[in-house]
Amino acid sequence: MSDRIIPIFIPHLGCPQDCVFCNQRSIAAPHEPSEDEVAGMIERALTLCGDGAELAFYGGSFTAIGYEKMTGYLRAAEPFVRDGRLCGIRVSTRPDCISPGILELLKNYGVKTVEIGAQSCDDEVLALSARGHTFADTVRASGMIKDAGLSLVLQMMIGLPGETDETPMENARKVAALGPDGARIYPVVVVRGTGLERMWRDGKYQPLTPERAAELAAGPLEYFELHGIRVIRIGLNPTEDLSGGEALAGAYHPALGEMTRSVILLRRMRERLRAAAPKAGAEVTFLVPKGRGSAAVGQHRRNVEALCAEFRLARVRVREDVSLAGYEVRLA
Repeated sequence: MSDRIIPIFIPHLGCPQDCVFCNQRSIAAPHEPSEDEVAGMIERALTLCGDGAELAFYGGSFTAIGYEKMTGYLRAAEPFVRDGRLCGIRVSTRPDCISPGILELLKNYGVKTVEIGAQSCDDEVLALSARGHTFADTVRASGMIKDAGLSLVLQMMIGLPGETDETPMENARKVAALGPDGARIYPVVVVRGTGLERMWRDGKYQPLTPERAAELAAGPLEYFELHGIRVIRIGLNPTEDLSGGEALAGAYHPALGEMTRSVILLRRMRERLRAAAPKAGAEVTFLVPKGRGSAAVGQHRRNVEALCAEFRLARVRVREDVSLAGYEVRLA
């Protein structure tokens, strides 16, 4: 998997379900591109980012859009893979739309990564969300993708109907057990025109705040990273439609990943202070890994202010230390 992605969003094509959280008009492309348009998009993107990027088809359930449409998009991208300008292709799809034959086809056209929208590992939650598949489908699809020698990325959601506070960690453990190369964590956003909007307005669904979503995502993020699973993204990618009013409630925030890492660091700093038991009125300095200083301080200095209040400290400082890694925290 490359760190440089050329995303091409396709409309809500092929998906057999109408999940309660989904309005693809708000999060995917409004226009169905032709093969020539796809080739043109790739060409233009490569002039900006240079050779070696990975092409990603996002939006619909790629392997369910029909053979001709699917192979047409793959044909448009294949020459760029063959001449080395693209390092490969990634596609996103549903766990019940994978078969050995489809995987062989994808490999023949240069697909290297398959992302699966697992969303939950709880069959009751999946049913309440109208997903139309079970966790067994996710297990089966994941095994086939790995057996085919392709990279596997699993997507999980937090805050679906029927979940409890324990569900995210239960899901994280089950997702990690499938051995994915990467994961995405998507706390739920209430999008206009969805079944979830109706449930919310009828008082049958309570959406997460961004702050609560960050707290619930912190455990899975830390668990995945501990087990060598790269977390590619936390939270929906901001779009003009979502930011312009399509996101009605829930965990829609452009810095949700940073907020989640901030939660982990706050927990670490709290642990250090409990062990050190500083006197009231003391000033303390934390050492955190390079690049983690802002997250440790927290948005609007939320973390340091919370620690000052909880432990009756006069001041909390944060310094970055290149000798530390991950979420390691020390008192200076």
